[in-house]
Amino acid sequence: MTNEILRAEYYYTSVQDQPGEAYKFLSQLADVGVNLMAFTAIPMGPDRTQFTLFPEDSNKLIEAAKNAGFQIDGPHPALLVQGSDELGALTDMHKKLYDAGVNVYASNAVADGKGSFGYVVYIRPEEFDTAVNALGI
Repeated sequence: MTNEILRAEYYYTSVQDQPGEAYKFLSQLADVGVNLMAFTAIPMGPDRTQFTLFPEDSNKLIEAAKNAGFQIDGPHPALLVQGSDELGALTDMHKKLYDAGVNVYASNAVADGKGSFGYVVYIRPEEFDTAVNALGI
C-alpha cells in the first residue's frame, strides 16, 4: 500500500490538568459534530494540558470554540500520513523532505497492530509549500 499523505490544519487549546478534562472537551466537540482526524494531549507545566486538534472541518471547530467559550490557536499546517506498517515505511517520505531542505520539527506515529499506521508530521509554516511540492501533494 502506498502512503496517503494529506494536508491538514491543527489548532491548540489548553485545559486544567485534572481527571475528566479530555472527556469533557471531546464530548463537547462530538455533541456539535466536530470530527477529529487526530488528537494529542501533552503536559504544559504542573497544572495545564495542551490539546492539539486536527479537525476534519476547521470551520466546525472554530464555531464550536466560539460557542463554548474556549480559546484556540491556529490554524497551523501539518501533514497526516496513513499507510502500511512495514519496515522503513516512512523513509522515502523523510528522504524527499531532507532532499528539499525541509525540517520536520515534530512528529507522532502509531501502528494499529493490524498492518497500518498513522503519522502526524509538523512542518514549519515557512517550509510547508516546499514540503508539499517535494512530496507531490
